[in-house]
Amino acid sequence: MTSPETPVRLALLGAGLIGQRHIAHMLSEKCAALAVIVDPASAARALAAEKGVPWYPDLDAMLGADRPEGVIIATPNRLHVAHGLQAVTAGLPALVEKPVADDVAQAMRLVEAAEQAGVPLLVGHHRRHNPLIREVAHAIAEGRLGRIVAVHATCWFFKPDAYFDVA
Repeated sequence: MTSPETPVRLALLGAGLIGQRHIAHMLSEKCAALAVIVDPASAARALAAEKGVPWYPDLDAMLGADRPEGVIIATPNRLHVAHGLQAVTAGLPALVEKPVADDVAQAMRLVEAAEQAGVPLLVGHHRRHNPLIREVAHAIAEGRLGRIVAVHATCWFFKPDAYFDVA
């Protein structure tokens, strides 16, 4: 059981670019602790050793040896539903990176499984925390933009070339 003094032990499933961002956040927050890294890549095994946490090649291996309080699923998109269902079956609360699924039917399958099992399931959509988005939400809530009946928006975000340089 966690308390304000005891951080939530989280497993990270998928130690690629997005997974490493989650690791950085977990290590910078007092309320969260990186408990384990799950990823079949040898680079992930080395990363786990560097961070001083156990490494497992897959979720089944981890569940047989360790029990975190939740899991962050940052694996390739096509694996989100399968890994989410594994977490739900194990009773592990999960944050699934976006997109939650490749199609609506699979997303519903995962959401319904989590609801039926009573397991918390979140979708990690970081843009909702963007200062620009927060300001627009605040302006709408205050009524500064009048009564909103429809929105059509386009937004571009710069990503440096290094973001796309992945083995």
